[in-house]
Amino acid sequence: MSRLSPYRQLPDDTRLALVTHDLTTNSGSRAAYILRIVQKGGGFRPETLRKWPVAQLAREILRRKLETLQDEIGYLQTLYVEQQPELQIAFCDAAGVRHENGSIPEELEMPLADAAAVARAAGALVAAHGAAGRHYLLTIATYNPEAWPGLAEWLEANPPQ
Repeated sequence: MSRLSPYRQLPDDTRLALVTHDLTTNSGSRAAYILRIVQKGGGFRPETLRKWPVAQLAREILRRKLETLQDEIGYLQTLYVEQQPELQIAFCDAAGVRHENGSIPEELEMPLADAAAVARAAGALVAAHGAAGRHYLLTIATYNPEAWPGLAEWLEANPPQ
């Protein structure tokens, strides 16, 4: 059985909020998703979909699972850097990684911290934030493993309780 991506592991209402946010803040998203819906078939016409309210379009996107890997990464970045930065801030602080309100400067070299700092920070984050902290760690271990050495191994060695 294949494991769900960190994005697909989020509750439906969180994913719906992220897609809705994207549709309302990114000018190209609505047109791109309408094209995906039409290409999938099912009788939808672009003219009809353009008239749908954002909430209805977002529900259809989730129902059909039209989010791409790039969409998922963008949504998780929105979640953990813009909407809920406290997890990234806490992890970066504990690992000794420079950031500005959770946003890590592009010029920092990889890895961002050594394995010992990553392990300490991971333990502190899960102790303080539980399942939400663990999901954040799974996200960065999945999509940016080179930045966080040893994190995947830490997650495997410290399963949820």
